[in-house]
Amino acid sequence: MALSIGIIGLSMSGRTTIFEAATGAAAAARPGESVHIGIAKVPDARIDKLSAMFKPVKTTFAEVKYLDLGASVKNIGGEALRELSAMDELVSVVRAFKDESVPHPQLTVDAARDIEAMNLELTFSDLAIIERRLGKIEQSLKAAKATERPKILAEQELINRLKGELEKDIPLRDVELTEEEEKSLAGYQFLSAKPLLTVINIGEEDLPNVDRIEKEFTAKFSGNKRRLIAICGKLEAELATMDAASAAEFRADYGLSETGLSRTIRASYALLDLISFFTAGPDECRAWSITAGTNAQFAAGKIHSDIQRGFIRAEIVAYDDFIRAGSLAEAKRQGVLRLEGKTYIMKDGDIANFLFNV
Repeated sequence: MALSIGIIGLSMSGRTTIFEAATGAAAAARPGESVHIGIAKVPDARIDKLSAMFKPVKTTFAEVKYLDLGASVKNIGGEALRELSAMDELVSVVRAFKDESVPHPQLTVDAARDIEAMNLELTFSDLAIIERRLGKIEQSLKAAKATERPKILAEQELINRLKGELEKDIPLRDVELTEEEEKSLAGYQFLSAKPLLTVINIGEEDLPNVDRIEKEFTAKFSGNKRRLIAICGKLEAELATMDAASAAEFRADYGLSETGLSRTIRASYALLDLISFFTAGPDECRAWSITAGTNAQFAAGKIHSDIQRGFIRAEIVAYDDFIRAGSLAEAKRQGVLRLEGKTYIMKDGDIANFLFNV
């Protein structure tokens, strides 16, 4: 299943431009809606190298599903809000570029002000959810049996605590919760609890100042499960429509070593603590995304539940070791191809072959 990311932002922030840059295609809304959905392949030079070596029938990159609701968070509800709440992560696009032909709704460009405005939108959305839930809890308490009341009261206490934090402008991702409390809140899908990547959408004239801009805003808006990057959405969207050679030439002219998509996905993976492992052979070379700390048996389940259920062992070789060896046979001869059990913790770049029996 692809990683899912919801793109949010104020009007005229370049939200849809960032969507187009990420997915490499002009935004096309679903019939009768302003919602844009696109899939981006996760750039990874390692899978390119493996594919060149194995020459498989099929090469499959990991994927990211991007959702752009085409509206501000405060103006959505119902099914659109539920879709956004189901995302693994949010990308908040904030305008820093100046363009007289694209007037800012607030008349002036102020990225710090707009970051705060987006934070408030997420807070207000969560407060609305909490108010509705507290009303239902009150109704439940009136009809609850004595044995049911302690559980309901515990939820009420927790929800009221979260409400108090939000009213102090503290996002829920910064609130310390026990493992049990996190489980009890899983169904709420609060927006301010989600990992947040803020994308400062700069103009071409600010490309030489990316490092300074990122450091400046990170110092002001740091927090738990939060990162910030600066990219030029307009330029990235234009380059996404070019062939690879032409785009690379233009990037070199601007002093850009990687695509905006690569930087965005790398930041998203870091936020979600994701790593990649590979399966490679003549049939297919494929990248798989898992959470850091995942053991071999659960990683096998990413491929198929039967492999997880019938797991026997895993043949593992680190990517760098395999490249130095040049082949699986040579990796085995050199002793860098190992047999690992179900509790082995997968590492980023592991090339795996899972042995199983069902």
